[in-house]
Amino acid sequence: MLARSTTFEARPESIEAGVAYCYDEVMPALRGVDGWIGLSLLTDRESGRCILTTAWENGAAMQSSADQVRPLRDRLAEAFPAATTVDEWQIAAVHRDHHSGEGACVRATWLKVRPDQFDRAVEFYKTAVLPEIERLEGFCSSSMMSDRGSGRVVVSTTYDSRDVMERTRDQARSLRTALLRDLGADQQDVGEFELTIAALRVPEMA
Repeated sequence: MLARSTTFEARPESIEAGVAYCYDEVMPALRGVDGWIGLSLLTDRESGRCILTTAWENGAAMQSSADQVRPLRDRLAEAFPAATTVDEWQIAAVHRDHHSGEGACVRATWLKVRPDQFDRAVEFYKTAVLPEIERLEGFCSSSMMSDRGSGRVVVSTTYDSRDVMERTRDQARSLRTALLRDLGADQQDVGEFELTIAALRVPEMA
């Protein structure tokens, strides 16, 4: 399975308009696209940074959807309004303890991994990092998406609430440090978001 993520550097005061457009226009339109599995929307209402991720059954479905999705993305960028960055990913792992509810939040970490360590990074996440993440207070789910061409991976962990996400920061930082040390990886970014739309519907892949 694959995913396409679009990052919008939006105006904070325009986020509600963008969220409404996702519900009213983007989701109904995507339901008619072959191979579409679902979507999620992460929002940071302080910085304005929002990330819309769509999941696809395979590469052919994601690529064939490009012409249908592009106008939706452009109109969403106008609704925010925002500059956009688009990334495409392989969904390497997904694990859920339970589905998220209202108020759930996500901590996302972007890493750069050396090509010779790429497969090991995915396996290390599944066998060593994920079991530790699962023990954190308020854990809902975690996923890893990867882009072998660029060497980038993003690990996203969903928590029941912002309070528990904030309380786990030190523990999460320790896990990141171990991952970076053992793999010789570089941390590119860490973000904390509200899980505004949770409809990705990707099955267990851990």
